[in-house]
Amino acid sequence: MVEQSGTTVPAGAVSPLAEAVVDLSAIRHNVALLSGAAAASGAQTMAVVKAEGYGHGAVPVARAALAAGASWLGVCTLDEAMELRAAGITAPLLSWLHLSGQDFAPAVAADVDLSVASPAHLAAVLDGARRAGRPARLHLKIDTGLSRNGVQPREWPDFVDEAAKAVADGLAEVVGVWSHLAHADAPHHPTLDRQAARLNAAWQVARDRGLHPLRHLANSAATLTRPDLHFELVRPGIAVYGLDPLDRPAAESPLRPAMTLRARVVLVKRVPAGEGVSYGHEWTTPAETTLAVVPLGYADGVPRRLNFRGRMRVWLAGKSRPVVGRVCMDQIVVDCGQDDGVREGDVAVLFGSGERGEPTAQDWADELGTIHYEVATGVHGRRVPRTFVNGADEADGGAAW
Repeated sequence: MVEQSGTTVPAGAVSPLAEAVVDLSAIRHNVALLSGAAAASGAQTMAVVKAEGYGHGAVPVARAALAAGASWLGVCTLDEAMELRAAGITAPLLSWLHLSGQDFAPAVAADVDLSVASPAHLAAVLDGARRAGRPARLHLKIDTGLSRNGVQPREWPDFVDEAAKAVADGLAEVVGVWSHLAHADAPHHPTLDRQAARLNAAWQVARDRGLHPLRHLANSAATLTRPDLHFELVRPGIAVYGLDPLDRPAAESPLRPAMTLRARVVLVKRVPAGEGVSYGHEWTTPAETTLAVVPLGYADGVPRRLNFRGRMRVWLAGKSRPVVGRVCMDQIVVDCGQDDGVREGDVAVLFGSGERGEPTAQDWADELGTIHYEVATGVHGRRVPRTFVNGADEADGGAAW
């Protein structure tokens, strides 16, 4: 039996046409590497599992990360936090992107740490603490230079005064002072030191008010390259999933990509020379050829523009093969040339670790002019179920296909 999309699929059940296979041993490997780097600086590790675990599956990834050395988890929204708590995960958990008008009482009651980034957010969380009948665990966010979320430095002293008063009143515990880096993928960019100095200044203001928060600033790239920015806690995200934040080729990265996107060939046929393929006939068969239809398209997270220049490839029947014509909503067409060895039911790998020669998420990102974050999170879960392999309790670690 193989765990799929959070449920167990009985042996002999109909397999999906397509799936995203998530290798939990790769998650554990990556988190162990990141946690080791953090521990060398005396820091703890928060594995970020927002956005459904960057498209990989938040609950299985969270469990694997905790087993491998992470002691904290990070998410964006209250719904994401409560999903983890409902799954029985009790580890320290920070949620950080909220409306000030939300009801924070359930999150406080569930022992979810909450980021506050304005006086209005602070007041709303404290209201939730009163109604929950227990102190809220707060992380005070300072804007150190990203100009996104967080309190401006000029407003910080008054903001900390309000938080300190809440602590004195028994409504809150200030657990952390934190911020986000703007240029962590460039380890020597001057903004990193400037942001660190601003964070330290904000932390000292909190210390001067009698508070004892930890500091956290480092994301994946800073965890790997800037031990001086580890402070007491690091927050790796994309690196947990084996996608290198420094854009190193897979062969040079110590990280292991966890997701493989694949689908079964649903049709193989011979097509004569001179026939147009897919919508718009942007590609025409130069000679009689074998075409294979693979059931993944832009409704599943394969961007339509990925093959505009005709360079998209898949790994099929032991070879790298070109995708021809436009990406459709539900399918792509692969040119197999004169190869008569491709059969219906064969597995086409759209991206994976690259170990066998298949494309990687970074290859897609390079072709699209984007980042691999967008590639992984763009794989749509409803039509592309996640299959989790190599879980800690699996005897053989094998996938169904």
